[in-house]
Amino acid sequence: MSEVRSNTALPTPVPTINPDSAEFWAATAEGRFITRRCTNCAQYIWYPRPICPFCHSQETVWEPLSGRGVIYSFSVVRKAGGDWKGVTPYVLAYVELDEGPRIMTNIVDCDVEQVAIGDPVEVVFEDTGEGSALPRFRPAPR
Repeated sequence: MSEVRSNTALPTPVPTINPDSAEFWAATAEGRFITRRCTNCAQYIWYPRPICPFCHSQETVWEPLSGRGVIYSFSVVRKAGGDWKGVTPYVLAYVELDEGPRIMTNIVDCDVEQVAIGDPVEVVFEDTGEGSALPRFRPAPR
């Protein structure tokens, strides 16, 4: 289980929840990071969905993720509009999870000028206030 926190610096929009993603979003509210894994080809599937995009099998199961990974790519956003206007600069990144998938997310609790590709990160959940939490990542000890 990971930390679920509220009153964060970045906006936490409520996700659109559908039958394929409901279990994922319920787990985030509890501080659990899960996704589907194909029992046919053993690939972890991101974004969570019931059909494997690698082998097209419908034999998928929910599996926990470690919540750890590295920054694969990132951008420092310095100018934004809407709800994001007053929170710049912030980091938008792809994190490559230890299990393999890459997830688009924000890097939080960091000096945006010190973020680098390959930096280790760990998940933290930011409460939306609506029964779900957004997985974001913060620097992790090396």
